[in-house]
Amino acid sequence: MESDKKQKTNKLLRFWKLLGPGLVTGASDDDPSGIATYSQAGAGFGLSTLWTAMVAFPLMAAVQQMCARIGLVTNQGLTGAIKKHYPKPLLYIMLLFSFPAIIMNIGADIAAMGAVGNLLFPAINATFFCVFFTLILIALIIYLPYVKIAAALKYLCIVMIVYFIVPFLYHQDFKEILKATFIPHIEFNKEFILIIVGILGTTISPYLFFWQASVEVEEMKHRKTHLLVNKKIIHEMSKDIDFGMTFSGLVMYFIILTTGTVLYSSGIHQINTVQDAAMSLKPLAGNFAYLLFAIGVIGTGLIAIPVLSGALSYIFAETFNLEQGLDKKFHEAKGFYTIIIISLLLGLSLNYIGISPIDALIYTAVLYGLTAPVLIAIILHISNNKQIMGLHVNGKLANLMGITALLVMTVAAIVLVYFLITE
Repeated sequence: MESDKKQKTNKLLRFWKLLGPGLVTGASDDDPSGIATYSQAGAGFGLSTLWTAMVAFPLMAAVQQMCARIGLVTNQGLTGAIKKHYPKPLLYIMLLFSFPAIIMNIGADIAAMGAVGNLLFPAINATFFCVFFTLILIALIIYLPYVKIAAALKYLCIVMIVYFIVPFLYHQDFKEILKATFIPHIEFNKEFILIIVGILGTTISPYLFFWQASVEVEEMKHRKTHLLVNKKIIHEMSKDIDFGMTFSGLVMYFIILTTGTVLYSSGIHQINTVQDAAMSLKPLAGNFAYLLFAIGVIGTGLIAIPVLSGALSYIFAETFNLEQGLDKKFHEAKGFYTIIIISLLLGLSLNYIGISPIDALIYTAVLYGLTAPVLIAIILHISNNKQIMGLHVNGKLANLMGITALLVMTVAAIVLVYFLITE
């Protein structure tokens, strides 16, 4: 009996050790701005959007696996691959769209963390928390080596389990939940279509494509033996990403479930921010649910902001041939770390120059929506190029999922532009 327990423990430890970039990427996808979008979906439409978790995350997993394979096989990030094999103007257009989108995403996340900090400690102004979290993150990213940053991000993911608990602190109709999960519901009106587009935009986000490829390169540097990419490494990467995306999808699912049952059922349909969602939960589901929801927002922010700023820094570093890597000390990669610092400070400054977190989310969604289809098309092209990928080109299933993601995001982008033009 004891040996069985020991074997199970060892299995779990081995699996935990296997998890890395895929888990962190998945967790960072459920950042505070993402939580705001899911909360809006639940409060505004009840359980009607639960099915989107079943659709979005398999597609996301397929795209992220392609990005990871590009990083592993080419030993460079996605930007480096685009720079080497595509016209320079395309690279600069991607940079032009990615920079403001990521900065506004960082700004929205910092604002959400500050606001939730203020909810937990009302005597302390939200501005203090915004500055505090920004400075803490800058210090940790600069002074901690990559191995410790990766480990810290990985353990922070555990915080997100709180979202699996919150819905069960409130009475649930499991028959309705199952129906909403597996039978898609679509309403052909502007508000519903826009929330679907918002969910897709916040789950299949371009910054994650860049991060995934670059961080896989970092991981390879820290393997005990510098092996050539083989089937075992690809298989381990796939398991990591599949678990990370499943975890991310479940967090999204449970946030929509929480707000769709607790808030929607109580007549609260207008949620603009995560603090609105947290405050609304307090009288309806109790202090414990409110506390867990709020802690989860701060935890996800601490994961997502290093990923956002890191992705932007990798993009710039590969574009302009700067020394790069979270495993390097500041003096070894000054440009790389300077971009991270500037991105966090610019994100923080958005709260003081008149751009509200809600506006930042809208602008981010538009920019992500426009760049995602182009990037997915490029990722598909690279992943099927034998000259670049050798034996590790896409299989039929990867291509099917990738093309589906491309079509879904293209339709989402067209719909988004249509509604913005006709407003």
